[in-house]
Amino acid sequence: MRDINQFTITEAVKKTFKTEPDSRFEQLLHGLLDHLHDYTRENQVTHDEWMTVLNFLYDCGQISTPERHEFILLSDVLGFSALVDMINTKGGATEGSNLGPFYLDDAPRKQLGGDLSDERDGVSILVHGTVTDTLHNPLPGAIVDTWQADAAGTYPIQEQEQGQDKFDLRGVFEADENGRFYYTTVLPKPYTVPYDGPVGKLLRAGNRHAWRPAHLHYIVRSPGMSSITTEVFFENMEYLDNDAVFGVRRSLIAKVAPAKDKDIEALGYQLEKKPDAICTFDFVLAPEG
Repeated sequence: MRDINQFTITEAVKKTFKTEPDSRFEQLLHGLLDHLHDYTRENQVTHDEWMTVLNFLYDCGQISTPERHEFILLSDVLGFSALVDMINTKGGATEGSNLGPFYLDDAPRKQLGGDLSDERDGVSILVHGTVTDTLHNPLPGAIVDTWQADAAGTYPIQEQEQGQDKFDLRGVFEADENGRFYYTTVLPKPYTVPYDGPVGKLLRAGNRHAWRPAHLHYIVRSPGMSSITTEVFFENMEYLDNDAVFGVRRSLIAKVAPAKDKDIEALGYQLEKKPDAICTFDFVLAPEG
């Protein structure tokens, strides 16, 4: 390798990896090396710029915890998360949207009709709908995993030092025999993505705002179906057209209507709390494979 130079080093690095020929791993690794080296050559990256990038990535790791993933946030604000979601949304299925940095995989199981608001102030909203396959057949027993911010735009997980339970405003529901899910919660408000770390510095350097429109997060699963990770937004809310993490899709915007007694009675749900408003959204899952 004593004769390598800036134009031959890329192939030299690729040859040091003993990957299986034509494997997916080889394709992804070689593609990354090609683009990274080309970018470096095209922009004539300096030592100071290189160290700035490495220190930025180091800082992302330093601020990350099991409950805050700064690299997911970085992926979100660069539009990379949204791009992966768009590429992997299957025909006929509900469109994917951002996981975000605050997902917990051990949220508590809740009964249908339960309330997630924990008596928080704000508009109480009934969220309900059905989970079906792409042929509109209901999926009984489908798992609906949801989490959200509160009426002030804050996730409880961000305020554990102030005594908040990190599992507040989270729940895992099992759809009934008709594929229906329903529960009450507090209507969330827009908020800024975490702005106190390296990703916040990047946004400020690029003169970008950090606001997200109000939304609910979901992961929906059912045996034999491809799970979806997505978000549901609300009509006429701020930042729908300039979401800081590019998560909004037209198909993911739901209406919020006043909750009339006759409408609630017609649904036949047993609810823990009487809602002020109703939001209806149906999820569609595509078969695996």
